[in-house]
Amino acid sequence: MLFASQLADIRFGCGLSPVHAPPASAAQMVASLQGPDTAAQRFPIETFEIFQNRIAESQRLAKLRRTKRGSPKALASIKERRVLNKVARIAQGGWLGQHFNRWIWTDAPLRERLSHFWADHFTATGKAGVIRRAGSPYMEDAIRPRITGLFEDMLMATVLHPLMIHYLDQQKSIGPNSARAVKGGKVTGLNENLAREVLELHTLGVNGPYTQDDVRELAELLTGVTNGQPMRLKFRKDLAEPGSETVLEKTYGGGQAHIRDVQAVLRDLARHPATARHLAWKLAVHFVADTPDPALVDALAARYMDTGGDLGAVTAALLEHPAAWNPTRTNVKPPLQFVGSALRALAVPPEALSALDERMLRRLLIRPLALMGHVWEKPVGPDGLPEEDAAWIAPQGIAARLQWAVSAPQSLVTDLPDPRVFVRTALGDLSTPAVDFAAEAAESRWDGVGLVLASPAFQRT
Repeated sequence: MLFASQLADIRFGCGLSPVHAPPASAAQMVASLQGPDTAAQRFPIETFEIFQNRIAESQRLAKLRRTKRGSPKALASIKERRVLNKVARIAQGGWLGQHFNRWIWTDAPLRERLSHFWADHFTATGKAGVIRRAGSPYMEDAIRPRITGLFEDMLMATVLHPLMIHYLDQQKSIGPNSARAVKGGKVTGLNENLAREVLELHTLGVNGPYTQDDVRELAELLTGVTNGQPMRLKFRKDLAEPGSETVLEKTYGGGQAHIRDVQAVLRDLARHPATARHLAWKLAVHFVADTPDPALVDALAARYMDTGGDLGAVTAALLEHPAAWNPTRTNVKPPLQFVGSALRALAVPPEALSALDERMLRRLLIRPLALMGHVWEKPVGPDGLPEEDAAWIAPQGIAARLQWAVSAPQSLVTDLPDPRVFVRTALGDLSTPAVDFAAEAAESRWDGVGLVLASPAFQRT
């Protein structure tokens, strides 16, 4: 292994910082994941359990509107619900600020990178009203505590999470021969969305060893998984398809329908060699290169299988492999990573972000991210953000990065650093003569800082 501390901070962390020294070893980076999550403690984000109170209140007001239609109470409930949605929207913007504060001030930057990687792997979002704001609480509960645990535990926590059930319409899925379907009336048929994404995105991969029959059988096995009130996981036997189901030539169920059958198939999918390879490839592409060294993918998949899907061990294998330390930096930083690493290099004070009102959050962070190609917590589809570098270097995205680099820092930092110093802070020994010259020749601090942040050397990992 050819460990390089500055490269480690840029490729596997949140970027170089004038406050936090880069890691001294890969072992130190792995060890940092085992300590307390001090960044989350310092910059808290609402948990989904607390967020459910917002959902419950929204549902109460919606029910009041339906049952008291036309009354003063119903009219008042409409206004109250709008206020509730607005408060949740403002809170969601504040959580973005907290994510960036964690990014800037964490002493375990690998934790932030892994949390966002796995949250993207298990993309889920609300579709309307207050539930649209549930992305960060979902990440806080289902993803962040499990980034060093067994993958099967994260798989169950996300696939059976109320937000995922809502996002992929699992609450609408009813077994064709279930007790509820037999009763007739207004019912919804079998929905394959969750089953398909579990196989295609979450575990085996697009080219995994499954068929359409596997998708349907898994979808039938998942019937019964739904949401109770206020958006809590619930298993309803009357919605479950009776009989056994066969997924990848293994049979599940057959007795009285139970969520244990769902948990069993998820565990088996998590332990499948195709899942190991799919996840190994995704990790290698995200952190190292769009076309990763096959030996690196092999090593990660082998470590996954040897440890039963221990994500902490797989992360260690990633950092131990020589291919991970190729000095050629080819990956382009996605927008969130670009902005986060810039804020970290500038050591933006916590209060500078926490004091931003909704208008300024939109102007300085949310809208620029969208122009760069990342609409915050509003994914295009369940496959999350693209990994291909070409997705981030389109003309509009590059223009948005340049515009943000030369305009936003002066709104967030009272006294911008000397560009000649900042180029070393932001890039260390990985700077280039062209960037050094630009920093030296800059006519103003804001211009020089912007040129450093907009440079190809800063854009790549």
